[in-house]
Parts: sequence; C-alpha cells; structure tokens
Amino acid sequence: MSAAQHAAVSEFFAVLSEPSRLVLLQALHRGPLTVNELVAASGLKQANVSKQLAQLFDARLVVRERDGTSIRYAISDPMVFSLCERVCHKMAKDTQYEAAIFHRRI
Repeated sequence: MSAAQHAAVSEFFAVLSEPSRLVLLQALHRGPLTVNELVAASGLKQANVSKQLAQLFDARLVVRERDGTSIRYAISDPMVFSLCERVCHKMAKDTQYEAAIFHRRI
C-alpha cells in the first residue's frame, strides 16, 4: 500500500475509534433512524449525536435522507458490521487466551 492508502485506512479506523459512534452504528443496525430516535436509542445528548453523525457521514459510513421535517440516517454499507464482528471475535479470543494463562498461574 502507498503512504496515501495507509493514511486513508488509518483515518477510517480513527472514525471507528470513538465509542459513541459505535453506539450510533449499533442503533442504526436495526434500521434507519432520525436524530431524535438516535438520541433516545443511544442515551447521548442531541448535540453529541449530531456531531458524531456528521463524522460518520463524512466517512461515508451513513447516508441521510429527508423525511418530512426530519432527516433519517441509515447505514451506507453493512460491511461495517462484518468488520465489528471480526474485531469482537478477536477480542473474545484474546480474552480467553489471557484467562487461560491466568488460570495456569494459580
């Protein structure tokens, strides 16, 4: 990969490094939601939800569509959930490995 490609991949993962963005993505996994619905689903403040959605939109992880007076957000590419599942699977394996080592030391 080129330096520019490394930088782009790094920026993509940086977007996913914010826990509140992961909470919003998880809420959107069930289907499109408005900002108010995301506030209710996430427990985050409206200003924070709007800020994080802007970041997700800029990273092209969500799309938005006007729905009357509201804007409805949706996942642009469900690939993000496959990526999150792989990361969670790796973390679970690492936790099992660490637990096994800990139990052997006792």
